[in-house]
Amino acid sequence: MLDAISNTSPLLYLYRIGVLKWLPRLFSEIWVPNAVVLELQQGQQKGYDVPNMRDYAWLQIVEPRYIPSEWLTLDLGAGELAVMALALENPERVVLLDDALARRIAQAAGLNVWGTLKVLLEAKSQELTESISPLINRLEDAGMWISDDIRQRVLALAGESVNCN
Repeated sequence: MLDAISNTSPLLYLYRIGVLKWLPRLFSEIWVPNAVVLELQQGQQKGYDVPNMRDYAWLQIVEPRYIPSEWLTLDLGAGELAVMALALENPERVVLLDDALARRIAQAAGLNVWGTLKVLLEAKSQELTESISPLINRLEDAGMWISDDIRQRVLALAGESVNCN
């Protein structure tokens, strides 16, 4: 089974659609840097619907040793920077990221990047769900923007019928 390092948004969106509990069934270990914990705590303090880290003992807080200085000038949050730095130090781990810029940088660094939609595809392949189409709808209801093209490609990969909206 694979190990992972997660940024805030995959945790947030999977929580909001009620499937965060799938992560420990897909990965043997899931690390998050403290910056991700702080982002979730700040969201909670502002009254947002975010997961409470204390409810997920399987999430392990692990810090990167350093963040590459060339990344500090990029338009990335503290969570993305820490997650990508930790993944660079542990390239055998899957890195869970949704932010487009962060994903491009991580992929350019040779990291194995999964977004929230890839997690859903993997959950279906592991028979945790019969269909991801309703989950994609719930992700959109939870605030994730998904283009029609991406929706169609993901549903095709899942072997589900593609309906034009």
